[in-house]
Amino acid sequence: MLDLRIVLVEPAGALNVGAVARVMKNMGLSQLWLVNPQFDFQTDRFSEAAQNMAVHAQDLLDTAHIVPDLPTALAGCQRAIATAGRIDEGETQPLSPSAGLTWLIAVETAAIVFGREDRGLSNTELQYCQQIMRIPVSDDYPSLNLAQAVGICCYQLRLLSQASIDRPDLELPLTQNLKADLDLASIDMTEAYYENLQEILLKIGYLYPHTTFHRMEKLRHLFNKANLSAAEVKMLRGILRQINWAISRNS
Repeated sequence: MLDLRIVLVEPAGALNVGAVARVMKNMGLSQLWLVNPQFDFQTDRFSEAAQNMAVHAQDLLDTAHIVPDLPTALAGCQRAIATAGRIDEGETQPLSPSAGLTWLIAVETAAIVFGREDRGLSNTELQYCQQIMRIPVSDDYPSLNLAQAVGICCYQLRLLSQASIDRPDLELPLTQNLKADLDLASIDMTEAYYENLQEILLKIGYLYPHTTFHRMEKLRHLFNKANLSAAEVKMLRGILRQINWAISRNS
């Protein structure tokens, strides 16, 4: 059974969050995570307007997780996919909802990340997610309401879940390269590795401060494709510790 989080980064108001809770409940999802909400959630979630938007999903508002930043919201997840209307050209190319969510549900614990209503996710926040998903919309009016975007993704997840129930023998695309017994590392484990790697590469002069972000983006893309297990991440961090020891000894 997939343990799935819907993560909203800095949502602007309680009405949108109430509408998100409702559509999540419609599609059988219950884990709502809010990153640094831009309103007094503890008070506003009980407002009449927010409760009316949630309808029969007030329990999702009551149990929502409030966290200060995106890495905290993704702690323990094995995969995360970000939604984006537009992104800078980079290593990670956006997937369709069907392809992106098929990739997502190949693991046990995952998250879909939605950005701010007015400007989406920052480039740094996008890097915390291994894949990016774009909902195909008309060029004449490409802007989606937050609850609409969440609803489309939740509906696509519902279709994929139903397909797996109806055809349990059917192997979905994009999951074939994932070994069933793979102890996939959590995002917080890989983030700790990336922090160590960046520190060492700066120390030995492979990275320079003004190019670090883009170089690390390429390295993240490389390692993300490898579907690193927890044991492999521990091994890589052990190598970095030994490199750091050797540098310190010879300096």
